[in-house]
Amino acid sequence: MQASGGWRNRITALFGTAYPILQGPMRLITLGEMAAAVTRSGGLGVIAASGLSSDRLRAELRRAGELTDHPVAVNIPVYRPNAFDALEIAIEMGVKTVYTSAGSPSKLMSRIREAGLRVLHKVSSLEKGIKAEAAGVDAVVAMGFEAGGHVGREGITTFCLIPQLADALKIPIVASGGIADPRGLVAAFALGAEGVEIGTRLVATHECPVPSFFKERVCSASCEDTLLLGREAMPIRVLRNRVTARVAGMEDSKADRLMVEAGDAAYVQEGGDRETAVMPCGQAVGLVKSVASVEEVMRELIADAESLSSGLGDLFGIHARERR
Repeated sequence: MQASGGWRNRITALFGTAYPILQGPMRLITLGEMAAAVTRSGGLGVIAASGLSSDRLRAELRRAGELTDHPVAVNIPVYRPNAFDALEIAIEMGVKTVYTSAGSPSKLMSRIREAGLRVLHKVSSLEKGIKAEAAGVDAVVAMGFEAGGHVGREGITTFCLIPQLADALKIPIVASGGIADPRGLVAAFALGAEGVEIGTRLVATHECPVPSFFKERVCSASCEDTLLLGREAMPIRVLRNRVTARVAGMEDSKADRLMVEAGDAAYVQEGGDRETAVMPCGQAVGLVKSVASVEEVMRELIADAESLSSGLGDLFGIHARERR
């Protein structure tokens, strides 16, 4: 489904999409086929460069290009040693949008602007948002503490972060964290965002290349079934299982040692099983009940958000008329 019509705002204009819905990047998960599926459905698919060799990144970009003529983006964590190489590959492969995170975007901005690319940057606080705007990014992804995967140390939730940034910034904001259904999408726009990023919901899709036990766990979990690891360094929100529950709250050095001692503990795309794999996941997991195609998820988000916003418009319209 390449969406027709669509919603028009600064995010769709920047990134050439029908709808202001981004796929959250996940290491070794959001690759060419998954990104292409999101893009074909009217959103912006994102290939995560983290963990990929130069040849693998080129291969995933080629695969996306075989599956869609519409734009995909590349996520580049700035702190990783391959950041500059990943940027050059994105330029070489004709990517028009890069999505920086985990570091200052200013390190890459000169080359990004020289190549004429659009750039959005992930932030987790007002201070970081202001710095990103000053660095010259086109938009920010504002990540609340309830998001899955790596989160900010500040502990600021989406509902508090988005309005602060909307009041302070001139560039558009994409809301990330806690959004898995049409209600979250509409709420994000009411808070001042002009787009949303969806991550955890898209794990439970046919196109997502994770083991079936991960998808099954996502569909059965509650909002209480995530926890934080790595609080001292780079906090990451993951699903609770035997290994992650054992190390949660420990000092990072002790946690790392115990996970090694667990034997087969590993990031989900590198090994492990339901009880030993580290599975990045947000608190919105409690809203996910079934595995569907990316197209079905996107279609439901769009149609139900339109219906919900129309109903709210009618409600507030009635009250406005009654006050006159």
